[in-house]
Amino acid sequence: MKEILILSSFVLLNFISYSQKEEKPEGQLHGNFQILSQQYSEDSLIGATVPPAETAINAFGSLNYKYGNFTAGLRFESYNNAIQGFSAQNRYKGTGIGNRYIQYQDTLLDITIGNFYDQFGNGLVLRTYWEPNLGIDNAFDGVRVIFTPKQGITLKTIYGKQRLDFDNRIINADGIIRGADLDLNLNNFISKWSEKETQITLGGSFVSRYQAGGNLFADTLIFTLPENVAMAAGRIELNTTLFRNSSKPGSLQVNAEYASKINDPSADNGFIYRKGTGIYINSSYSSKGFGINLATKFIDNMSFRADRNLKLFDVPTNYLPAITKQHTYNLAATLYPYATPLTGEVSIMGEIFYTIPKGSALGGKYGTQLSLNMAAANGLDTTQFTGINALTEGYNLNGIGFGPSKYVRDVNFEIRKKLSKELSFAFTYYYMEFNTLVTPVTNDFKGIVYADIEVLEINYKFAPKHNLKIEVQALQTKQDKGDWATAVIEYSKSPHWSIGIIDQYNYGNPNEEKQLHYLFGTVSYIEGSHRISLGYGKRRQGVFCIGGVCRAVPATNGFELTITSSF
Repeated sequence: MKEILILSSFVLLNFISYSQKEEKPEGQLHGNFQILSQQYSEDSLIGATVPPAETAINAFGSLNYKYGNFTAGLRFESYNNAIQGFSAQNRYKGTGIGNRYIQYQDTLLDITIGNFYDQFGNGLVLRTYWEPNLGIDNAFDGVRVIFTPKQGITLKTIYGKQRLDFDNRIINADGIIRGADLDLNLNNFISKWSEKETQITLGGSFVSRYQAGGNLFADTLIFTLPENVAMAAGRIELNTTLFRNSSKPGSLQVNAEYASKINDPSADNGFIYRKGTGIYINSSYSSKGFGINLATKFIDNMSFRADRNLKLFDVPTNYLPAITKQHTYNLAATLYPYATPLTGEVSIMGEIFYTIPKGSALGGKYGTQLSLNMAAANGLDTTQFTGINALTEGYNLNGIGFGPSKYVRDVNFEIRKKLSKELSFAFTYYYMEFNTLVTPVTNDFKGIVYADIEVLEINYKFAPKHNLKIEVQALQTKQDKGDWATAVIEYSKSPHWSIGIIDQYNYGNPNEEKQLHYLFGTVSYIEGSHRISLGYGKRRQGVFCIGGVCRAVPATNGFELTITSSF
């Protein structure tokens, strides 16, 4: 209620001020709404259960008011009850204010009080964000100050707690997070470099957590838990043009970051006192019709949370991005999606894009787009300690190369071709080796799954504003639940209507009783920034991922209603 009164007073005072001046108001009010409601039906074949209330709803509504250099905002949230699988820890209950802030911003200072989201560098030491479809909200609740004394220099400081739970109000974790980040563009900072085409930016970050300490008991030994734990990182980003005097100049980008963490005994690492290390390097080159991207990552004991005692999705302070490509097709994206293990990994990725020119034998009238992506990740090369060292350090790192444990292999090739103004297609092939012991996406198999996936997508625009999309997907594997097939048909009439049907068929399941169809249909209507979608059918138990962050979802059968709107 206090937050509502503050925002209402802020808006009212500005309205009165404008009224007294008899000028046209310059204040701007923006907002958005999202409602997801589900009705559940029991289905013993797929394992779908019905909660006591039989229905559930997640609803969000944000209001942001801007006047001059000031901005204030609120987000209302309602979970009555929360959608099944939205939070494994049942972190969302009731109705109330889940986010509120006031911000002042000019050319020198940017000050935020209340809730805010931020990221330092690539996120190795700090990243907070809101992803309502995954049930993740680790927003800061405190103060952030961004200082920009001159162009090219940005100093950012934060101080506060992180959101852990919501029960008719925000509930924060115990730990207090303090951080600072410096971004320095050398071209703006050094006058002699101001006209150079090569841009170089340096950055540095420092983040620490304070949490009341205590004692850790192990056998007959007593260890003291540190109250202050810190992380630091340094990074460099380079942007330049290669072959600038040729007919096909290309853009080169290199982004590298190194992070280190002091001893942080936590539930994630078994409460050992080992230090953490993170290295992330990403480079890309692109010119007309050609592009290449190379990346590598080394992560050792880099989990960092606002509460050392929590696990899974609760209050992560930093972010460990997955090196694999974020797939969009159903079978590749939902059956075996990879996420970076918190224990650590060594990974590499390479990707090549090439467009066969228009007018050539293979390019045809519109050209042909090709892409090849390869990613691999293994566990660390370590030797387990024994005795007291096992309790303090856990293991010895033998080197930064690939360890013996395979985590994932992901190779995919795609060809996209426009045959005419009305007809186009895309074909994608995937080869995967996926360790389900590292990323537990299934309860039916423990080990490495070897899978081949083929996807054919056809788009046919048979009349103005009328488009038909057809997807045919197949997955073959001798492990886990066996072979799958997926068919997707979607008809859209621009700009308002869309009708779609998806059928997932587990025809190769070793258990014949589970060779089931998961059929789901949707009807959507769009009007400007408003969208209403009604769906009905079965959804299988599995994993839902966005940006390399995943959550487990239960099997469901019933209706789904989604409404989104913004103004």
